[in-house]
Amino acid sequence: MASPSHRRPRGKRRGLSAPAVAVAAVGLLVSLVVALTRDGGSDTVRTTATATTKVTSAAGADAARPNASPTATGGTPEAQSSTASPAAPKPSTTTPVRPPSSATPTTVPRPASGGAPLAGRIAPGITYSGVATHYDAGDGDGACLYGPSADRMTAAMNTTDYETSKACGAYVLVRAAGGASVTVRITNECPAPCAPGQLDLSREAFAELAGLSAGRIAVTWSLLSPGTSETLSIRYKTGSSSHWCGIQAMGHRNPLARLEVATGSGWQRLTRTEYNYFLSPDGTGCGGALRLTDIYGQQLTVDGIAVRPDAVQSTRVQFARR
Repeated sequence: MASPSHRRPRGKRRGLSAPAVAVAAVGLLVSLVVALTRDGGSDTVRTTATATTKVTSAAGADAARPNASPTATGGTPEAQSSTASPAAPKPSTTTPVRPPSSATPTTVPRPASGGAPLAGRIAPGITYSGVATHYDAGDGDGACLYGPSADRMTAAMNTTDYETSKACGAYVLVRAAGGASVTVRITNECPAPCAPGQLDLSREAFAELAGLSAGRIAVTWSLLSPGTSETLSIRYKTGSSSHWCGIQAMGHRNPLARLEVATGSGWQRLTRTEYNYFLSPDGTGCGGALRLTDIYGQQLTVDGIAVRPDAVQSTRVQFARR
C-alpha cells in the first residue's frame, strides 16, 4: 500500500489574499512616483537629508569644543531636539546669593574701594569697638622707636592691629560711652592679653575719658588725618652705612604704607620691621633718594638725606590731609 502524499491536492491550493494584493499595489504606485519625480521632487528629499546630516555634525563638533558658546537655553541651537533633556532652570535674579565659605568675615573691616587702597587693618571711615586701658608712658617712647617726646597724648595698639608697626604714627580719635573724646598718636605696641580693638592709653590720655580708677572702659575709635603745619623727618638707624641701613619716617600725617629707595633701575621697596624701620640689608639706596607712600596712595619724594645714624633730618614735604 502506497504512503499518502505530503503534497497538497491541487484542488486545495490557496489563492492570493486581499492584503497581499494591496501591498503589491502600493509598491507599484511608489515605483511610479519615484520614476516620475527623479529629476524634480527628489531634490527635496536630498535637501532634507543633507540638513539632517549638518545638524548632527554641528552638534558633535560643539560637543568636542569645550569653549562652544551656549545659547540662552543652555545648549547650541543645532543640538536641541524634542528628545533632548530640558535645560536646568536659571536661578531667579531676585534670589540672594550666599558668599563662598572662604569670603572675608564681615567682622574684619576693610577699606572702602578707592578710599585707602593701601590700608591694612586700620582704614579710614570705619569705627572700631574695643576697650581702653592705661599705662605709664614714661618719656613717651615705645615700640615704634620714635624716641622721647613731651607729647603724652599717645597710645599703644594691640598686636593684631599694630600689624608689624603699620599702625605706628597713626592718629586715632577715641570716644568713651559718656561722650568724652581724645585724639592720640600710636607710638607703642600692647602685647597680649591686649585683644584686637583694644587701646592702651597713656595715663594722660585716659584721664580725658574717665578717672584712672576706672581702669578699663568701653570705647570706639576711628582713624584721623589731622591738620598739622609740621613736615616729615627721616632718621637712619644706629649702625647704618652705605653697606647696610635702616630708615625711619617720622611725623607723617597719615599712616605710612611703603618706603622705597632709588636704584639704577627704578624704585626698590624696603621691608618694614616690627620696630618701625625699613631695612636695606645690602645697602641699596642708603643715602639716596627716598619715596614714601601713605595708605591713600599719595607719594612724596625726598632727596639729599645723608646717612647720619640717629640724626633726625627734616624735610620740606608732608602728605595732604584726607
